[in-house]
Amino acid sequence: MQLSGSARPHLSFLDDSGCEQIHHAALEILRRTGVRVHHGEALRLLAEAGCLLEDENRVRIPPALVKWALQQPPSRVALCRRGGSEVSAWLHERHVNFGPGSDCPNFLDPGTRERRPFTLADLRAMLRLADSLPEISFLMSTGVPSDYEGNTYRKQFATAIQNCTKPVVFVCNDGEDCRSIVAAAAAVAGGLDALRLNPTLLLYSEPSTPLQHSQTALEKLLYMAEAGIPVVHSPAPMMGGTAPISIAGGLALSAAEVLSGLIIHQLKHPGAPFVFGSGLHHLDMRTSISVYGAPEFQLARLGVADLGRYYGLPSWGYAGHTDSCLFDEQAAADATFSTLVALQSGTNLVHDVGYVEAGLTNSPEMMVFTCEIIGMARRFAEGMTIDGQTLALDVIHAVGPGGNFLTEDHTVERFREYWQPSLFSRQRFAGWQEEGSKTLGRRVQERTLGLMEKAQGVPLPASQSQEIDYILGTRP
Repeated sequence: MQLSGSARPHLSFLDDSGCEQIHHAALEILRRTGVRVHHGEALRLLAEAGCLLEDENRVRIPPALVKWALQQPPSRVALCRRGGSEVSAWLHERHVNFGPGSDCPNFLDPGTRERRPFTLADLRAMLRLADSLPEISFLMSTGVPSDYEGNTYRKQFATAIQNCTKPVVFVCNDGEDCRSIVAAAAAVAGGLDALRLNPTLLLYSEPSTPLQHSQTALEKLLYMAEAGIPVVHSPAPMMGGTAPISIAGGLALSAAEVLSGLIIHQLKHPGAPFVFGSGLHHLDMRTSISVYGAPEFQLARLGVADLGRYYGLPSWGYAGHTDSCLFDEQAAADATFSTLVALQSGTNLVHDVGYVEAGLTNSPEMMVFTCEIIGMARRFAEGMTIDGQTLALDVIHAVGPGGNFLTEDHTVERFREYWQPSLFSRQRFAGWQEEGSKTLGRRVQERTLGLMEKAQGVPLPASQSQEIDYILGTRP
């Protein structure tokens, strides 16, 4: 009996018809309403491409230009490890890669469980921890050190590249920062051409919702296009505040913002790599916060992933985060839900692992716990193979009615394919007591502290580290 195939679970929110409706709405927004563009070169590029300029910097964009821009960038992006061509994160099809978030002002200390201002020591520790975790494929800065008085964006990147090998999704203030950070990465990679071939970094920048591109955001976007280094230019609309309250309206608005950014990016350098993303949240009218742990937020994540595939672009997403102020039961539930959605949606670049308090605080315990969930959810997403070996007809026939499969070679050869937890307990009560009656929270705390103690990073040679500090103007 010759059979071969696979069965894998996945989630989809928008079919082709739904994506077309959102896309056509975005086209109408760009044609009828337009966007404000606060940058002279970007305005010139758009005018030369046939856009209509009104009221000094309001640009109305024809649908044909959107179609042209979507045909330019690659559908696949690779992010590589420091110092070579080894790929750490493939951004294409349904490959899903997880990483931390950026710029939290607070740190949830795993030893004392105290919430306090983020420090430079916390930054190093968090980056080294993330670099050591196999479920994490890329890095972000995690926090803003309160005890550093210089340019924090440059210091964040310097700390990452001096201590870690995984690619970095970086944030920065303006075009000058962007040029300096790319120059630092190029110095380690062996030049800009080598960095372009094996990119170790990707810029995260944002339009200003609703329907504006700031001077500083466009400085960065245009430079990344010129350099040929990947970028995600992702808005963060807040439904009910800076975007329509409806999910469909929020998706249409954010798609218009991303597409207008893509056009500017591709007019500067056709074919430069670009990732499709939108951090579409909603405003909780009771608390006035932008919500992370909500079903609507996850519906938006599914919609963005579907639109990314519809456009043939890699997609940007969120997981491993919570609105809870602590790493607690609520945080665990939010991390599990968001991680499963990210894997089932096939979102390519998923950040914010470790966020608590809606992104105001970073928790190493939340990151370590989410990595356990990533492993479990990945196994679920793999589904099963259907072929002659897995159907096991000969084994079933050999065992027959009333037998057992425990000692069969088929069992011995394949039982390790089942996922084994490292934090979750499968003991019964007596065995659990013998192991110390530890709660999951205690096991996560112990694991986190142990990993942070062991995670010493992979330092650059002293000469390269000094060159990074010189280029970025950072001090050790």
